Amino acid sequence: MHPSFLPLLLGAYAPFAIGIGSSAGVPPSTTNAPPAAPTPPVSYAPDILPGQGLAQHDFLYTGEWDHRKPDQTIFVVRGGKIVWTYSIPIKDAAGTLQELGDATMLSNGNILFCRKVGASEITPDKKIVWDYPAPAGTEIHSVQPLGLDRVLMVVNGNPARLLILETKTGKVDKQMDLPTPHPLKTHLQFRRVRLTKSGTFLAAHLDDNRVDEYDQSGKTVWSFATPGPWSAVRLKNGNTLITSYPSSVLEVNPQGRIVWQFSQKDAPEIKFFIFQEAGRLANGNTVICNWCPAHVKDPKNWPSTVQVIEVTPDKKIVWALRSWEGTTDLGPASSIQLLDEPGLAENGDLQR
Repeated sequence: MHPSFLPLLLGAYAPFAIGIGSSAGVPPSTTNAPPAAPTPPVSYAPDILPGQGLAQHDFLYTGEWDHRKPDQTIFVVRGGKIVWTYSIPIKDAAGTLQELGDATMLSNGNILFCRKVGASEITPDKKIVWDYPAPAGTEIHSVQPLGLDRVLMVVNGNPARLLILETKTGKVDKQMDLPTPHPLKTHLQFRRVRLTKSGTFLAAHLDDNRVDEYDQSGKTVWSFATPGPWSAVRLKNGNTLITSYPSSVLEVNPQGRIVWQFSQKDAPEIKFFIFQEAGRLANGNTVICNWCPAHVKDPKNWPSTVQVIEVTPDKKIVWALRSWEGTTDLGPASSIQLLDEPGLAENGDLQR
């Protein structure tokens, strides 16, 4: 996530320092002072975490703003090992920052993903079979497969625009403008927008502190106010699963009542930062991406953070993923699709 996200969404804040004065205006003696104790390493989670690490699930994973590296990478993990990767430069040929966010593996093995400056579909042998460059002044952070030959995209811009495209022909099947309070501040408008099984559009208005559901004509049919919603997905039980800034997951029923919530107070032993994507699994558990770069300024401290958690309905964490080292460095977490879940992603069977 680009650093411009912070002042707009979070508001200004400043660090503070505590000074220790000396008695009677006399500076403290340093001649015989003992050497300063080494700074203890920062730790944001226990050394031993629940679950089996990379071996817990097979999954597709990516994240934005890994500014430690010149490339940004999509990962496929199977059997506890990284078996496939695809990387793009952190900046495109024009020098614009690229951000890997929304990503989905289809039943044919292709991966649909967006990169802020566009959206693409890539085969397992890394051939781009569809590409949509974002028009000048716009950004793409949300892309959803609709079958194997159509996609839903949201193009942040003035105006912000929802598009349904045929990938083989480029034909636009649907175009609908989405209201935004800051039409000229495109970066924060939307991260996740989804077509529901009932044919409505569920839009997380990141810059307007609300989730709105629109019918095919663009009329609002449901709304829920919450700070900085990153993602929103309609669950099979009719409720809506929402990530709310900075680190809460809410399950909200059609009447607008919160029926389940998970946040920092439920797991004080693991530090949460910004919850980006959250998805509901077939077994009722919830898997959450815990994105750290905005709050952990020094990347040297990132390896002590947890990237992904899986939590049960009674709020027990059964999997906490921390994979930052060497050849298993996954980087920050923005998107995860568990590949051992039943159903077809392009049919909307996954609750993510």
